[in-house]
Amino acid sequence: MILLTIVGAAAFAAFAPVSAPTRVRSSLLARFKGLFSTPSATASVAYAEPKTTSDAGWTLIHCEDPAAFREWLGHEDEEGLPYRPGEYPSLGSHLLIELFDCDGDTLKTETCVGDTMRSAAVESKATVVEQSFHEFKPYGVSGAVIIQESHYTIHTWPEHGYAAIDLFYCGGTVHVQKAVDVLIERFKPKRMKFLVVRRGSQPEVEG
Repeated sequence: MILLTIVGAAAFAAFAPVSAPTRVRSSLLARFKGLFSTPSATASVAYAEPKTTSDAGWTLIHCEDPAAFREWLGHEDEEGLPYRPGEYPSLGSHLLIELFDCDGDTLKTETCVGDTMRSAAVESKATVVEQSFHEFKPYGVSGAVIIQESHYTIHTWPEHGYAAIDLFYCGGTVHVQKAVDVLIERFKPKRMKFLVVRRGSQPEVEG
């Protein structure tokens, strides 16, 4: 029942279209950030705020506007991801990311995927404890980077250009947006979907 709740909520998560890949690596990050800016310096765009819902003890955060989600994600506080008005504190935050239409070559090998996930952890200021990745034949890589603050995991489908990624962490020392930036730069998705799940909400753990 809980799994169905999470999957159903994911349908409302943000989709972020990405422009055609460029061969100039130095411009990748700037290109990604540009996706979430206004069309011009003088344009005025009203963004829809991320929404918080609760169901059976789960707090889920979704946003139909990718620009608003990106802006919100970049404003972390001492608890990690920022809390919405009326939301209970939690022990951890679980950011589920789906990457579509990636560069398939970046998803094929244990070495490439493992290096990307470790870099995402390091850039987000997480404390890496251990990592393990496995390359399947003919396709796909699964693996995890264990961090002191919890874990980052991934499974890839290179033949579909798709990757499923979970960034689970606690505390305010992890800057998760920097991990997302690394994933975008390395895997080059053309579309994304986000869902935030709060883990260990205060009423549940103190109940």
